[in-house]
Amino acid sequence: MLKSLSVKLLAGTGALIMALSTPTSFAQEPYTVGVEASFPPWAYVEAGEYKGIAIDAMRAIAEDAGLEIEFKDLPFPSLIPALSAGKIDILATGLTVTEERSEVIDFTVPWWETNDVVVVPKDSDKNVFTAVCCGARVGVQGGSSQQAWMEENVIPSDIDIELATYDSYIIAINDMTTGRIDSVIVDDTSAQEYVAAGRPVEIAGKIFIRAPLALAVSKGDPKGLLSRLNPGIVQLADSGEWQKIVHEYMPDITVPPVPSHMPEFVDTYQKPVAGLPELGN
Repeated sequence: MLKSLSVKLLAGTGALIMALSTPTSFAQEPYTVGVEASFPPWAYVEAGEYKGIAIDAMRAIAEDAGLEIEFKDLPFPSLIPALSAGKIDILATGLTVTEERSEVIDFTVPWWETNDVVVVPKDSDKNVFTAVCCGARVGVQGGSSQQAWMEENVIPSDIDIELATYDSYIIAINDMTTGRIDSVIVDDTSAQEYVAAGRPVEIAGKIFIRAPLALAVSKGDPKGLLSRLNPGIVQLADSGEWQKIVHEYMPDITVPPVPSHMPEFVDTYQKPVAGLPELGN
């Protein structure tokens, strides 16, 4: 009997030691936030540190929601596949909401609204029409909503243009300033930031699409993040912190209301919205 009791005590002691020696097995791993860190003012790296509107906002939202996060830099075309494959948990960049994307990922409430613009070299004689027609070579970021818009609305027509895709809109603009392409289509927020930085470019005109931007999670929200991110986004705006973050990077821009317009095709914005049941189409 004593021998049996000793064995049980030793077994129990061993289990206790094992449990105490592996506390991290129960710790919550940080959520991985995918960003494209070459997309100012939304996300970029300076002196080895992530900066930008999406970066600062995501940190504030995570703190409010009690989430531990870490950022992972990926090329823009890789972000949505990485989210779909579970390699990242949240996508936080200047991500436009589109119907095609809504079929493979889920969006938070929209936190921005933008239109696209046509960027040309400074002092160019091209306008918004001639910059995207008549033999022009037009640059877009690969996998972007701008590429999709051009392929759906311009390429199938009789307009004579050539579309050039790039990993980054900044590389596209650099190619434009050296004469390799004639114009670049990008969202107006990024274009304004680029012009304000004193680059030798100008905005030829605007393409009015009224596109919302949002964070995104894996389709079906398997980790239940929408109910934590959505209130965090609204709280960030209601507190005035969102406006402070935006104006730190773009002092003169008008900040759209939050949440902004969301298309009917986004199923995560149908009533009741996760974490914000009073909202929704």
